Amino acid sequence: MASGLPLSTAQSGDHEVRYSLSLLDVLNPNQFEGKSLDASLCQQTEENFYRGAPPQWLNFYISEQLESDGIGTPFIQRDGYRKLVEDISQRQKHPLISTVKLYHQTGCGGTTLAMQVLWDMRKTFRCAVLTGSSSDITNIAKEVVHLFTDGGQGHQNTVLLLLNDDQILENLQHSIMMEITEQGIDTLMPVVIFFSCIRKEAVLQGDHVILKPALSDKEKPKFNEKKEELHRRFGSKCKQFHGFNILQTNFSQDYVKQACKVICPVPRAKRPKRIQLVGFLSLLIAYVPGSYLLENQCLDLFKHKDYRFGELPLEDRMKPFSHLIITFQQDTRSEIRVRMAHPMIAQCCTELMAEAGVTRSDTARNFLTHLCRDEVPPFLLGFIKDMLTKREMTIKENKNTTEEHHWGPKRTEEEQEKFSRLILDIQKKEGKNESASVLKLASNTFDQNPFFPQALARFYCMELKDYNQAELWASRAKKRDPQNSFIADTLGQVHKSHLKYTESHVDPKKILQLATKAINAFKDEEQLAENEQGTDMKEDGKTKVTRNFNTSGQFGYLQVCNLVYDLLVSQNETWRKVLTKAVPINSVLELLGDKKLLRFNDLINSLRDEVAKKCDFLDKYLSYSKRDMNKDDPSYRYEDLAECYRKYVRKEKGADVIRKLEQNVVDTSSGRLACIDREYSESALKEIITQWEEICLRKDSVTALVNYIFAHVMLMNRRAVLPHECKSLMAFKKKMPLSADDSPECHMLALLLYWPTNDEGNYASVSQLIECMRLSYEQAYKKHLRSRHLCPLFFIGKAQGLNRIVHRKILEGLFERNNDTIQDWSRENIFKDPMVQDRLLKVDGVVRNYRLYATVGDTVIQVDANRRNSLWKHRQVSFYLGFTIRGPVAFGIQTKTAEKGPSGSLKLGACSLEMDSSDWTKLEPKVNTVDEVHIYSLQSEAGHFECSVSSLRWVCKKKVSFKYHFSSWDEHREKPSCVDYMPAGPLLDITVTSGKMEEVHLPHWIDHNSTISDMFAVLHVDTSGDFVKKAPQVTSSHVKLCQPTFFPAGVMIRVKLGFPVKVHYEALIHYFEVFLRNADGDYNLRLDSEGKKKSRRDTVWTCTIRKESTL
Repeated sequence: MASGLPLSTAQSGDHEVRYSLSLLDVLNPNQFEGKSLDASLCQQTEENFYRGAPPQWLNFYISEQLESDGIGTPFIQRDGYRKLVEDISQRQKHPLISTVKLYHQTGCGGTTLAMQVLWDMRKTFRCAVLTGSSSDITNIAKEVVHLFTDGGQGHQNTVLLLLNDDQILENLQHSIMMEITEQGIDTLMPVVIFFSCIRKEAVLQGDHVILKPALSDKEKPKFNEKKEELHRRFGSKCKQFHGFNILQTNFSQDYVKQACKVICPVPRAKRPKRIQLVGFLSLLIAYVPGSYLLENQCLDLFKHKDYRFGELPLEDRMKPFSHLIITFQQDTRSEIRVRMAHPMIAQCCTELMAEAGVTRSDTARNFLTHLCRDEVPPFLLGFIKDMLTKREMTIKENKNTTEEHHWGPKRTEEEQEKFSRLILDIQKKEGKNESASVLKLASNTFDQNPFFPQALARFYCMELKDYNQAELWASRAKKRDPQNSFIADTLGQVHKSHLKYTESHVDPKKILQLATKAINAFKDEEQLAENEQGTDMKEDGKTKVTRNFNTSGQFGYLQVCNLVYDLLVSQNETWRKVLTKAVPINSVLELLGDKKLLRFNDLINSLRDEVAKKCDFLDKYLSYSKRDMNKDDPSYRYEDLAECYRKYVRKEKGADVIRKLEQNVVDTSSGRLACIDREYSESALKEIITQWEEICLRKDSVTALVNYIFAHVMLMNRRAVLPHECKSLMAFKKKMPLSADDSPECHMLALLLYWPTNDEGNYASVSQLIECMRLSYEQAYKKHLRSRHLCPLFFIGKAQGLNRIVHRKILEGLFERNNDTIQDWSRENIFKDPMVQDRLLKVDGVVRNYRLYATVGDTVIQVDANRRNSLWKHRQVSFYLGFTIRGPVAFGIQTKTAEKGPSGSLKLGACSLEMDSSDWTKLEPKVNTVDEVHIYSLQSEAGHFECSVSSLRWVCKKKVSFKYHFSSWDEHREKPSCVDYMPAGPLLDITVTSGKMEEVHLPHWIDHNSTISDMFAVLHVDTSGDFVKKAPQVTSSHVKLCQPTFFPAGVMIRVKLGFPVKVHYEALIHYFEVFLRNADGDYNLRLDSEGKKKSRRDTVWTCTIRKESTL
């Protein structure tokens, strides 16, 4: 890569800054220009690339120069190239931060395609590649913002960041926004566009580019043309250009087999070192794409007592196999790397050697023996770990929950393999014992590493069913990393699996013995998880730091309890009463038939209470949060939880709570009912309300009051008839103010009740409540919910009192009645539903400095935003207010605009909302040129749409097709009807070819505020002449026309003496098109704004058009 090269920008004139970034490799927009390059270096770089080496920036520069000189053909653009460039260009119009994704399968050119896109866009963006550790999120964010702001105000430019880890995107986006806020950066352009390039064999379909090992009919002629060029320039060397030839032959297996024929025959015994090295490299590349060995590691294999190191180069020593391998340097500072020319060649060589008797397991064992005798460098250990333990994701096909009705469509989802691809292939082709043998050798070779014995323990457990060996290796793994809860989980899973596959008629003592071992292992894991800290905590060298809180110990405990219940109850129904503590075990020993079972009394007595405790925790864990914004937790977790709770704690919904309430032994330390959706029946809820009321009379408990009130809310949300009015609201209000020691549920209820909806209320107390709720959350839940997405639990509705508290499930129910499936909350589609909108209250607010504030009267209250990209611009907004367990969150944020009141004066209100840009679907027009005039054609189904070229918007109820072009204002400005006006937007000549538009929103470029709305007008041009009409409705960016008739139309604004009008220059510039023909040099363009005096001009925009870009 081009690390350390100078950075400049395409629009920054002479500005050039030199600095180095430790985590980002910055691509200079003027890379290699004006430099004298060594011809032999260029030729070697080209040959290496076509043979199979990774692309370098120099490859793209060489290709451009050859094409410019008429020697070479263009660098091949794969089918996904155009979509990637268009998607990235579209993201320029998105605020702050956005993402474009490219998924590619091994060996089909994905990295090359990604780098080509960066190279071609280097003069538009500040392009960089993330080369440092992806775990250093904070410093990555600092370097990205540094790159964006380099050169100071006026020289900012969007960063296009190529990275290969899509797991960090959400956290990295948050860190970048925090850094922007901290530095006080104010920008309307996007700060960074993430370009995520991920190697993945199985990919779900979506709005991203997928590159597969197959050429399209459009790509094949390009590769054939390039083949002719290479033969012309390189002659017979092309036969060894395996990297290119494999793609050119459309990934032909016949070509690969022909290239690898040199491998045969392969001697099983006394194999030459070069054959062994081919085997090692092939195995490594076949199962770990992107891996390599260092040249000196390869040469070490050829050492013997009378051999002097360096006598012969590796290429000579590897003959006749040298053409199958490639040596290269990642950059001038790195060591020389060696790998097979292409993954398909590596796979073929591995298969040929296996057919000759040199099996995968033989090669793997020899690899570990010969290359891992001394200290193994970290990069190689990482490759070996991936080869033996990394479990790939595959696509499985499921039916959704409607399957039982026989009409549900099939749904695909990702699932992780049991073991690594190599271990699975060895198992399939050679047998299970060979897989275990390889993992055992790795475990002994790397005797401090916990991951190899962990994988071996899982293999013994799941495949060989040898639970003694599984327990042995799981214990060794745990001993190697005793503070790691995720490693400790394996031992519990081994014991659980042993219990699961125990015969149903086995002795109860045996069942309880196995259960004891499993439960103790999971309890130990649970304690280790509690001791671990999140990544936001400073490491002290002793405390284990993990990104996620590990709940596998608690889920494992419940799964073991399910197994114990099923196994014991199937033998004797008396166990049902014993396990639920309906009867003590010592009173039924004779019925159970074994008095020795009394030794398990402590275990049995603890199960029911432990199940209730863990279910309570996990119920909140799954109700309050989910894995991430776009992904739910696995369904089996909900099922195991519900099943265990039903077996041990209750038989009917709500019965256990009612019983505890009657006995006055309910746990009131936290809000047991608060927000938790257990789907209690209406009658159960009414009984719970009655019992809570009695407890509230006897106990002075804030939590008891909260549970009583929330039970009322849940019942009222169902429109049920209440047994009586909620009598505890006044008692709860007397408990105010709350402190951070009270539960988050208590603070949530207080905020739901006290949130002001008019100019009345104590705003200071609301802000204080929010702060106390966040502190309470940090004490109660932050450790356990770290890195998880917090779900909205309640919303503020339009009604009064308790009726205004709306549970999330109610909104989902309203939305589901009008839609087949509910979209994830991150897209906020639910808030576009009229029934949902009718139920919820709109809250006014303002965005300032990338923070959101609710506004009531003259007071502002800071709240979080569900979609942080909504905070990109200072503006007045409105939104729906929801509450997570951490505090208030804004959903459905929309920009507010002016609306005329009955008296004609301007006002701002909940009804005067313009749709946010995210509510408009952007469409790319088809462009035709007639007499040098661009004609833009579009068509759409019903909905709200925006043209990506002109920002013209339209609303239609049915399919519509139309075309338009830009017209000149010149002939209209001097006409009598227009003399008092100036153009305020483009003049668009629109023709509808089919269908009908309900609304048209003409774009304008005026910095709009409510005081100038009456100055806007619309020019209409028809056969009878020009006429100007007052604009019916003005927003910050458009003028809305209802039931429009079509002819040329554009927005104008009245010119008033002494009344200045601000223009959005970036919007104005958007409509300029410049054409230069037969240019003999570069052209510098400048746009000036004319001041009051003709002699005064302010430069608002400059650019340079290169000679090569002209027509």
